[in-house]
Amino acid sequence: MVVEIELHGFYPAGPVAMFQGHVLPDLNVPLKYNQTIITNVTLLGFQSSKVVHIFLFALILVIYLSTLCGNLLIITLVSYNSNFHTPMYFFLTQLSLSDLILSTDICPNLLYIVVQEDGIMSFRGCMFQHYIFAVTECSECLLLTVMAYDRYLAICKPLHYTSIMDKLSCIKLAVISWLLGIIIMMISTVTIACLDFCGPNIIDHFFCDALPLLNLSCSDTFVVRVEMIMISIAVLFIPFLCIIISYSNVIFTILKITSATGKQKTFSTCSSHLTVVSIFYVALIFSYGLPSRGQLSSISKLQSLFYTVGTPLVNPIIYSLRNKDMKLTFYKLVGNFVNLYDR
Repeated sequence: MVVEIELHGFYPAGPVAMFQGHVLPDLNVPLKYNQTIITNVTLLGFQSSKVVHIFLFALILVIYLSTLCGNLLIITLVSYNSNFHTPMYFFLTQLSLSDLILSTDICPNLLYIVVQEDGIMSFRGCMFQHYIFAVTECSECLLLTVMAYDRYLAICKPLHYTSIMDKLSCIKLAVISWLLGIIIMMISTVTIACLDFCGPNIIDHFFCDALPLLNLSCSDTFVVRVEMIMISIAVLFIPFLCIIISYSNVIFTILKITSATGKQKTFSTCSSHLTVVSIFYVALIFSYGLPSRGQLSSISKLQSLFYTVGTPLVNPIIYSLRNKDMKLTFYKLVGNFVNLYDR
């Protein structure tokens, strides 16, 4: 296997370590480089037996195809049924679009890595994968916050709901969520790309995440890491705080309802969204909130696998299985296709 790397200056001084046949320099030893240009990176993926690789390939392929079908089905059903032309379902289609982009960004290359037992990507391709991943996750955080705000208005401010959440307002909120994700993560990705990357060009992961990329750099990454913390506060913790505040008001309003049937009906309108939010943020906390030092690489990868591959499938499962209207619309759509075919 030939890896295209142009090196200028000196090789790293200090001991090196071997990982599955790949040479990894000791990251605790200072590196001395004048300039290094990495053209390719190698993603190690999951270093395990061939049987495990076959199982992983089948599992990831099934999940990926199910994610595509499930999210496309939600978008189709919402477009097909005029009863779903409401703010809540409009934002749900945006969430499905985000999940489709995330899965397509991660899964095809992951399947290739599992088959090849490692994968070579161009450095630009690696940065592009990281950028798309970051945009979809940032936009999803903001969209979940907008959906929580929508439920707050519908339950706590029902008289003003239709005037505030009109069609134009929904489009504006969705566009703002996507634009903020695109712009903020463009700044972050460009900042990372402007660092000097001295190598090694080996990433012990199955996709190009931010922290593994920073470990390839010989530049001082302090400013970049501080920037990442500030971005996390802006697009992760503040939206999560807004969601908590919104649902605190929603729960307080529901408790005021005297009828048990009324409480159950009102809570059912936001239970699916609450479930999605809980799974999304629990996955985030386990992947990025817990300390990674001392953690086994395989455990870290499994957490990331659930977060990047599993959670995009959660949304269509929750919203389709727990929504009777979705099921009825699906049966009606299938019935129309069958009748059309019989003709």
